[in-house]
Amino acid sequence: MSARLGGMSSHWFEALADHMGPAYLRYSFTKGTDQEVGALVDWLDLEPGMRVLDVGCGPGRHSRALAALGIEVHGLDISETFVELARIDAPAGATFEVADARALDTVVADGSFDAVFSLCQGAFGLAGGAGAVDELPARELDEPILAGMRHAVRPGGLVAVSAFNAYFQVRFAEDFDTFDAQRGVNHEVTEIMDATGVAIPADLWTTGFTPRELRLLARVVGLRPLDVFGVTPGDYGRRPPSVERHEHLLLARRPADGTG
Repeated sequence: MSARLGGMSSHWFEALADHMGPAYLRYSFTKGTDQEVGALVDWLDLEPGMRVLDVGCGPGRHSRALAALGIEVHGLDISETFVELARIDAPAGATFEVADARALDTVVADGSFDAVFSLCQGAFGLAGGAGAVDELPARELDEPILAGMRHAVRPGGLVAVSAFNAYFQVRFAEDFDTFDAQRGVNHEVTEIMDATGVAIPADLWTTGFTPRELRLLARVVGLRPLDVFGVTPGDYGRRPPSVERHEHLLLARRPADGTG
């Protein structure tokens, strides 16, 4: 099991990551890395030599692609299995660490990165579900993650975080989905496979957000929201949010003057 930081409890995703291992990268939503990274470079004004934090990096696909562009990237993930995979033949400039996104302020120094991001529900949006130790709605459980991202980025620096689209979640619910309207959490009962094809049953809990909620939450933690885009894995663009796109992507800035 992963090391516990800041007194945080274990997370339901860890056992799933341990089982999937490299098979995680076979899922279709992981195939658009280069397109997503290109958008990220544009939105976060990234340049070679900058220092960037990838929160919930998984096997490190975004971190590794950014490092290949000369950007120094540090990836954090709660799964030891994923961090070990990310470290295999990692390019120069890409480093990885086992850490809990719910306790970023205990892991990284204040303002130590030029930009911070969390994509494809790598961390943000997975705080609800089994094992949640707080009775607050899952949206509030994600607040410490976004607050930690604000802590990690330098004053004036940019933050990008994608979140599942609550509108899409409700409109396109499948028979194996159950949506908790009070908490905004979708519970999916499915199977996951390892690299050898062995399948095990799995429960997935994903919190959905509206653009308004993301802007409000950003302000609560001291970020200044700049925009919210409607995105789909592998197809990031400066489009307005819509019901049809899987995710929203919040772009926000830590105020340079220290105000919220």
